[in-house]
Amino acid sequence: MRIEKQRHEVLYPKGTEWQRETELIELAGRTAYRSEDSIEPGSAQEFIRRMVKNSHLAVIEFGSMTVRFVTDRGITHELVRHRLCSFIQESTRYCNYGKDKFERQITVIQPSGLDDDMKYQIWESAMHTAEQKYLQMLDGGCTPQQARSVLPTCLKTVIVVKANFREWRHIFELRAINKAAHPDIRALLIPLYNECRGLLPEVFDI
Repeated sequence: MRIEKQRHEVLYPKGTEWQRETELIELAGRTAYRSEDSIEPGSAQEFIRRMVKNSHLAVIEFGSMTVRFVTDRGITHELVRHRLCSFIQESTRYCNYGKDKFERQITVIQPSGLDDDMKYQIWESAMHTAEQKYLQMLDGGCTPQQARSVLPTCLKTVIVVKANFREWRHIFELRAINKAAHPDIRALLIPLYNECRGLLPEVFDI
């Protein structure tokens, strides 16, 4: 059994692609005012800042971001509730963790709150048992989609999420900024939120 930490990677935009996204937002947004002739180098940021300040958030829907997360399946159950996103996720129906490709072991994400040895040992023991039973089912002739029934909620998974900037703002408001959100989804999304604020504050400085 392997234990990993949550993490994220922005797949798009990268580098100068961020600037192209802001330019597209400005071009689309100025259609409402037929002020395309006001576009000049560096004007996109101020235009976007003004639109967001006036709660004209429809314009930022023309920008988008795609992110790959490594997290646990419980957290992805919360992410996929955001229906305006596109999702592709590692499939436990087709991924056979009993194969050499996966080193014949499961990978899990340690949940937060296991702040003493007793809690951690109980959790770790349960994970080892789940792995053992999963492999026994595969060895006994079960398919991965049958054996997955004994896998834990904190099983590591990879999920790719694409959404427009307005939806990402909504996700950050609910899952990162809101202190009532699950601590593990906050731990996953706060670093991404901070990264986005640094790259595009006119959109993501909530």
